[in-house]
Amino acid sequence: MTPQPHHARAYAGAPIDDTITVLRCARGLRLAKMIRSTELVDYDSTRTFDAWEVDVATLDGLCGIISGLIDRPRFCIVRGALIDGPKATKIRRLVHADPQTGDAATLRDVPHRWVALDIEGISRPDGIDAADLTACASHAVQRLPVAFRDAACLVQATAGHGIKPDLRLRLWFWLSRLTTGAELNRWLRGAPADASIFRPAQIIYTAAPVFDDCEDHLPVRIVRLAGSESVMVPSPAALAPPPRQAPKPLPAADSPRASAYAWAALRNAVVKVRNAPINSRHPECLAQSRNLARFVNAGLLSEKDMKDAMSDAIFEAGKTREEGEAIAVYALSHPSTSPLPEGIR
Repeated sequence: MTPQPHHARAYAGAPIDDTITVLRCARGLRLAKMIRSTELVDYDSTRTFDAWEVDVATLDGLCGIISGLIDRPRFCIVRGALIDGPKATKIRRLVHADPQTGDAATLRDVPHRWVALDIEGISRPDGIDAADLTACASHAVQRLPVAFRDAACLVQATAGHGIKPDLRLRLWFWLSRLTTGAELNRWLRGAPADASIFRPAQIIYTAAPVFDDCEDHLPVRIVRLAGSESVMVPSPAALAPPPRQAPKPLPAADSPRASAYAWAALRNAVVKVRNAPINSRHPECLAQSRNLARFVNAGLLSEKDMKDAMSDAIFEAGKTREEGEAIAVYALSHPSTSPLPEGIR
C-alpha cells in the first residue's frame, strides 16, 4: 500500500513528531537499479516528482513505510521537508532557488528521529552468506558507534548486495531525539556510512532492484533486526560544531602577498574537488566555489580564473565542465558567509 499524506495517517498512543517525504517519478521511469545477469543498470534520470509528507512516530511505523515502498520502483524518499507541503506536484529537488531557471526552492532541511545509513566497504566474512541479512547486518553494526550496536533496525539489501564482494546494506534506525544532518555528519565521521544521504535533497532509494533476465539471488531483501527501540543520540552540545577560530590576519587587498594567499586558496580548492569521493563531488565543488567567491568579491581573484579552475577540477573528478561552471556561477551570487581574514575589505 502506498504511504498516504500525513493528514491521512494516525498512530494510536504514539505522539507524531516526525515525517518522511515520499517522492514519485513519472510513469515509465525507474528509481531502482536493474539487474541483467550480474550487470547493474543505473537508475533512470528524472527531473520532477510528485511529493507528499508521511507521518511517522515509531520504528514500527518506519518499517511499515519502507516495506510498503520496496516493490514500487517509481518511489523514493528524501530527508528534506516540503516548503509548500504537505503535498506537491511536478517539483524539482531544490534546497536553493535555481539561478539559471528561476525555479524556487522546494525542500528545507529539518531534523528527524529516523535515519538511514548506507553501508558499503565492509568485507563480508567468509562464514556469512549474503542471503543472511540478519548476520550481515549484525556484523556491519559493529563498525558503527556503540549506541547503534544493540538497537533494533530495519535491514534492507541494496542492489549490489550479493553481487559486489562487500556488504551493501541500508540500515534504518529510530533515534532518541530529532537529529539534524549536520549532527549526523559529525557523529558518524569515520563510520562506513555514506554521508550524502544526510543532505535534504539527496534521493534515498527504497525500491528493490528490477530483474530483467534473471531471478533475484536473494530470497528476502528486507528484515528487522531485534534490539532496543531507539538509538541514544549524544546531546546537541556534544554534536555542536567546534568554535570558529579567529581569522588569521592578511596583508591589504592591494598587496602582492594577499593575491598569493588567494591563489593558494584556489590551488587547495582544486585539489579538494579533484580528490572528492564520488558521492561528494558536487557538494565539495559547491563548498569550495562559495569559499573562493569571497576572494573574487574582494578583488583578489578574477571570476574567469575561479570558474575555469572549478570547471577543470570537477571535470578531472569525473563530472562535466558545464556542471563546474554552473556551480561557480551560483557560488558567486551565494558566497560563503565566513569572514575573510583581516586585511581583506
